[in-house]
Amino acid sequence: MSTAEDTGNDTPWSEVTPEAARRLLVAAVEAFAERGYHATTTRDIAGRAGMSPAALYIHYKTKEELLHRISRIGHDRALALLEAEAGSDGSAARRLAGAVRSFVRWHAERYTTARVVQYELDALTDEHRTEIIELRRQSDAVVRRIITEGVEAGEFDVPDVPGTTLAVLSLCIDVARWFNAQGSRTPDEVGALYADLVLRMVAAQK
Repeated sequence: MSTAEDTGNDTPWSEVTPEAARRLLVAAVEAFAERGYHATTTRDIAGRAGMSPAALYIHYKTKEELLHRISRIGHDRALALLEAEAGSDGSAARRLAGAVRSFVRWHAERYTTARVVQYELDALTDEHRTEIIELRRQSDAVVRRIITEGVEAGEFDVPDVPGTTLAVLSLCIDVARWFNAQGSRTPDEVGALYADLVLRMVAAQK
């Protein structure tokens, strides 16, 4: 990922091999985020990666395959963060705060990736879009489960659990749209702020 975004502890796209495939994927993320999927050509991507257009097709059959790979990895990572917090010990309030904090921090630390992952869904083929939508449903289910458990335990006062779940996830995802690494808040600070806002939203009992 670009230097401005590479603020996380993990190596961006470390699971993508070989190195040439990873360089192309990183270039694609940057190009899609800057120009949009439809305005980006395979030549643009190859040029950013310092390769010839022909080299791209050795690793990816189409531009859409690149987008799908980016989207799949991004959604898998985001879901894993939510599941880890949901499965941790503690009250529903503690787990919800942890899930929001981690989810927001990921969208801030990897804001370029997140913009592509979250806002280029319509460019995927029907088959790939269906696959990604299922991952989104799983993320929704994780947050919904935490909120439901909080309601049942008397920690939360939430009349509309599905609607509140949608609001929480939308709030977190929108961070990718506006976050600026040169801004006044760090990803950790934004994550903490949003965790507090969400607990107020669900009326967590102190």
